[in-house]
Amino acid sequence: MSVKDEDRRRFLALGAGLLSTTACTTTKPASESGAHMRPHGLRSPHEKVARVIRELTASPGTGSSRTPLQHLYGTITPSDLHYERHHAGVPAIDPLQHELLVHGLVEQPLTFSMAALRRFPSVSRTCFLECSGNVIGDLRGNPPPTVQDSHGLLSCTEWTGVSLRMVLEEARLKPEAKWLIAEGADASRMARSIPVEKALDDALLVYGQNGEALRPEQGYPLRLILPGFEGNMNVKWLDRLLVTDQPAMSVKETANYTELLPSGKAEVLTFVMEARSVITSPSGGQQVLNGFNEITGLAWTGLGKITKVEVSTDNGKTWQVAALQEPILDKSVVRFRLPWEWKGEETIIQSRCTDESGYVQPSRDEFIALRGINAGYHYNGIKCWQVKADGHVVAV
Repeated sequence: MSVKDEDRRRFLALGAGLLSTTACTTTKPASESGAHMRPHGLRSPHEKVARVIRELTASPGTGSSRTPLQHLYGTITPSDLHYERHHAGVPAIDPLQHELLVHGLVEQPLTFSMAALRRFPSVSRTCFLECSGNVIGDLRGNPPPTVQDSHGLLSCTEWTGVSLRMVLEEARLKPEAKWLIAEGADASRMARSIPVEKALDDALLVYGQNGEALRPEQGYPLRLILPGFEGNMNVKWLDRLLVTDQPAMSVKETANYTELLPSGKAEVLTFVMEARSVITSPSGGQQVLNGFNEITGLAWTGLGKITKVEVSTDNGKTWQVAALQEPILDKSVVRFRLPWEWKGEETIIQSRCTDESGYVQPSRDEFIALRGINAGYHYNGIKCWQVKADGHVVAV
């Protein structure tokens, strides 16, 4: 027998052995093995993650839901856990029938179908979205028990759509154009005044969220995204953009989004969400174990990028610089981390952040001295968590 014949016999024998092994270890289909078939894409039943949904019964159709920040990893919020706020229910809209009207101080009023908007070059951008009334309980001296309850009107998403600037260039703005009135197709016809400068900067008309179509609660099939601006200005179910030379100053806009200052004056048109941070673990409702722990949380700013986060484990007496997890994006959420050895002592932990504009997150007392206790919106004071001697964490 030649060497080649012997090699061939060894190869065939090895192949037969492998086939025999494979046949013995082939996994049976779930239906044959008795395994339970479940719908695709559901979380493991061992993961108890959900939004906290609050319906404001005094106003039928009005309510909100909050993101469970304490249970999330990284920076992106899953679409089904994204916070939501609505004023008159969630409309069911057929995208084939939906249109966007652009009119007013333009040379050429235009109406766009969803198909027409998708013909424009698409843009994807990750940025945070936050309700201007987030964390209001802490300002009023009544901090909610968990970070979901206190800071849960914050989420971070990859949005996909088209540049608003490109659409406005099609309509050709007139020189006197200074404002856009963005209006939604919900029952309340939610509308907000948008400066033209912002519209021509980084504003988006979006139809996608985290790789799929917008969820109905997030404005399906079309919404406005204004990176870094307060959440209510990012009008959902968008169907009209009226270009004007002045803000609308509607009764709703004036009454609901006014900030009273200690001087007695009021700020009506405030847009940018200033820098803030919060420790999400350990946080209210959780328990710290003796020994090594990792303190982690989120920081964000509407003024650009976060440049530094500091953490105190001794009630603000000393501060340590935390590591920032890449990527650090403009007007997006960044995660920070700090190793900490807890030795069983009762203490207070907190975080503060600095953004690239030089703005430093204030303490609660500093915020009140500047803006007063009745500010109502845009509260961004430092959040404190108390670690009890038994390891339980509570809000203070």
